[in-house]
Amino acid sequence: MSLVSTRRQVLSASSAGFGMLALRGLFGANAPGADAGVANALVPRGTHFPARAKRVIFLFMQGGPSQVDTFDFKPALTKQHGVPTAKGSTTVYYQSPWEFRARGQSGMLISDLLPNIARHADDLCVINSMHTDHNAHPQAILQMNTGSFAFTRPSVGSWCVYGLGTENQNLPGFVTINPSFSGGGPLKHGCAFLPAVCGGTPIGQDSGNGASPEFPATPLKDIQLPFMKNARLDVKAQRRQLDLVQGLNRQKLAQDGSNEALEGLITSAELAFNMQREMPEVMNLNKESLATQEMYGIGDGKVTDQIGRACLMARRFAEAGVRFIQVNHEFWDDHTDIFKGHAQHARETDQPVAALLTDLKQRGLLEDTLVLWGGEFGRPPMLNKNNGRDHDHLGFTMWMAGGGAKPGIRYGSTDETGFKAEQDKVHLHDLHATMLHLLGMDHERLTYRYAGRDFRLTDVFGEVKRGLMS
Repeated sequence: MSLVSTRRQVLSASSAGFGMLALRGLFGANAPGADAGVANALVPRGTHFPARAKRVIFLFMQGGPSQVDTFDFKPALTKQHGVPTAKGSTTVYYQSPWEFRARGQSGMLISDLLPNIARHADDLCVINSMHTDHNAHPQAILQMNTGSFAFTRPSVGSWCVYGLGTENQNLPGFVTINPSFSGGGPLKHGCAFLPAVCGGTPIGQDSGNGASPEFPATPLKDIQLPFMKNARLDVKAQRRQLDLVQGLNRQKLAQDGSNEALEGLITSAELAFNMQREMPEVMNLNKESLATQEMYGIGDGKVTDQIGRACLMARRFAEAGVRFIQVNHEFWDDHTDIFKGHAQHARETDQPVAALLTDLKQRGLLEDTLVLWGGEFGRPPMLNKNNGRDHDHLGFTMWMAGGGAKPGIRYGSTDETGFKAEQDKVHLHDLHATMLHLLGMDHERLTYRYAGRDFRLTDVFGEVKRGLMS
């Protein structure tokens, strides 16, 4: 009789296996949505109800774009322009230096800071009443990306992949382009306790326009992921080698009965092999026409080149069946000279983002692709002594487009100066709940059992805002 050598085998062999049953309950093997097993975590799954969107592209403007300089027009600021916020204060109310104009048939007021995005006014669902729980970048960034600023939790993209799987088994379900090291680093696209294959695959990194010189930005031109080619073995030899290893792994898995780590290894190894063939093809922007590249602002020396490549890559990943694509751009944190800083960030992003909307629409992808734009918070209607705007988590703006979002509307409002959300307030948890709803998932039913309790993206909060949906 062979000796029992692992804790899993001890639990399986003793007390009629009730120890292993309890362990599987603790670690999520019996969680809702997990019955397919780790090995099938990427397989497309049914939704709770009919979905409006199949995928998400999150355009994360890290650092906090100013709502009163972009999408939240406040004529009352003109009356208070230059007035100190308190007696003796060097902080004064300050109207936007950019003119707001009525755009499109909807007449939506958008500033001249983003003229290209403004041409899509009739496609935008602008949320002027966003608010969140923390006004410091690290915490607010984490909460925007994971739902929590205090604990390690799965990222939004990971929850989407866990709930829906993905449409292409040869690509990751979640890709993040230009992620930065600030604000939690890999936690922003991590999967925490969800199956490892739900985590985000990073492409390049953003330095924050020189804010982190020790981590320089990775140019996206001709970028390639590491280990995409095997210098010793051709594809057929690699396939034979992998079949041998996977056969041994599956034999071990059959013996164990349940081994989530081994299941994850089997899935990851298969995905990695398939990615070698398809990932470089999707990332190769040279396959796009010159006209398309120019539309996105791609070209040597152009300030739009980096984000243009990121946005075009996002469209290619969406078209290829990736479930969640995040494009990151930082750093909108203009505490000093917001006139120069925001103008520069707008020049870098306005044309590429508008091109992405145009491209998705003309290819019929915008109808079932939810595009989300915004930062972790906004900036107040005051100007500090350095001609910058500080942080404002009490009221800021984000917008959605496509994927069932109601087009050409402005939802909610801040107070007369644009500082605090007042009418039809939308908390970050509400935004996440609404996003999942558009994907066909009930945020209260999308749970994962871990450490003895059921976790969800919205924790115990969140309300689906039906006024945001068409």
